[in-house]
Amino acid sequence: MDRLSVEAKVENLYQITDYVEETLESLGVPMEHITSICIAIEEVYVNIASYAYMDETGKVDLEIDTKDSFIKIVFFDEGTPYNPLEKEDPDLDLPPEERQQGGLGIFMVKNIMDDVQYEYKDNKNVLTLIKHF
Repeated sequence: MDRLSVEAKVENLYQITDYVEETLESLGVPMEHITSICIAIEEVYVNIASYAYMDETGKVDLEIDTKDSFIKIVFFDEGTPYNPLEKEDPDLDLPPEERQQGGLGIFMVKNIMDDVQYEYKDNKNVLTLIKHF
């Protein structure tokens, strides 16, 4: 299991995505999966960096674990407790100007990944993304 810890700042996004890309490439994960996983990673990370710590700066830990047939990526942060899975999926049949604001990003993550789980444990938000390959 690999782990990376960074300050939760948007400008550290490339450190996160480079780490995920390099780790998954070294494990032989197909590039089409890496590309889609990095889109989901970007969405989750930017939301944590933008909203979890309000006006303060905290950190984000990222773990990558792989098994024979799936990749598990886990985000840990000590920001404000927030379960993004409670956000209702947007109604894509409505024109953009009539949709409620927010929720499109986590909807996209849920569609890219095969499973997304959230828990608040030990004073941390723990968001788990799973992709089968």
